[in-house]
Amino acid sequence: MSPLLVISIAFGLFVLVLIGKGLRIIKQSEAMVIERFGKFHKVLAAGINIIIPFIDQPRKSTWRTLRQTADGRKFASIQMKDRIDLRETVFDFPKQNVITRDNVVTEINALIYFQIVDPLKSVYEINNLPNAIEKLTQTTLRNVIGELDLDDCLSSRDTINMKLRAILDEATNKWGVKVNRVELQDINPPRDIKEAMEKQMRAERDRRAQIIDAEGSKKAQILEAEGRKGADINQAEGVKQAKILRAEGEATARIRVAEAEAEAIQKIAQAVAETKADPTQYLIAMKYIETLEKIMDGQSGQQKVVFMPYEASGLMGSVGGIKELLDVNK
Repeated sequence: MSPLLVISIAFGLFVLVLIGKGLRIIKQSEAMVIERFGKFHKVLAAGINIIIPFIDQPRKSTWRTLRQTADGRKFASIQMKDRIDLRETVFDFPKQNVITRDNVVTEINALIYFQIVDPLKSVYEINNLPNAIEKLTQTTLRNVIGELDLDDCLSSRDTINMKLRAILDEATNKWGVKVNRVELQDINPPRDIKEAMEKQMRAERDRRAQIIDAEGSKKAQILEAEGRKGADINQAEGVKQAKILRAEGEATARIRVAEAEAEAIQKIAQAVAETKADPTQYLIAMKYIETLEKIMDGQSGQQKVVFMPYEASGLMGSVGGIKELLDVNK
């Protein structure tokens, strides 16, 4: 092989290496920080980018990747990458012990969702971004949980998540990171605390059941008393209305009888007046006859003694007057 051919091949390989070093293809949602002679030069966006080989060099940064073994166990792998992922990333931090305000040691693990919005700050403002976010999350979680009782921690997860997100987002803003969400996965109190909470829960349920039972009995008694009261009122109202109606009926009957008697007396008086007889004697005689009929009315074979408090002559005179009246009418 001639020296010229060897030189040509070497030159061709050198050109290919230069092209490979100078041509950079950046994927969507990725970025690359380029330094020229160790100083920041520019940030490569998605697409085809050209740099000067051996002069422009990508700045590598530490990145944390969650891996899973064949048996299902997860572990974090730290790598040095020259490309920065701009997509939202989730960090699953291992469980840690925190102390609540009422001095209960609780085991908590959290998830944090964050996104790099400024690649330049994420490279130059912090040395190890994943480790910094993890440690910041752990310390912030201890501070937030330390201000709450255990019962508040178990019942106020949303409040804790919002407070953690606000604190972490403000702290990581300097690093070009946006914290979108923080979630508490598990809150595991000690075993004796769990047993005490279960006893308290059962006692609380029994208490509420007794209260509900007592309230039900109270309402039943009240409704029963109101029912009896209503029945008594309705019954009294019915009796009252019956008496009123009976009294009104008797009064109406008496009025009708009195009106009939008055009309009869008026007609008798007119008839008697035509005969020029005494109407008083006629009425007395009629009353005597009616009274005698009632006195003499009885079972056959019985003897009755009748005392006449009025003079017989008067009675006879009245009878005679009736006779004269009848004769006149004829």
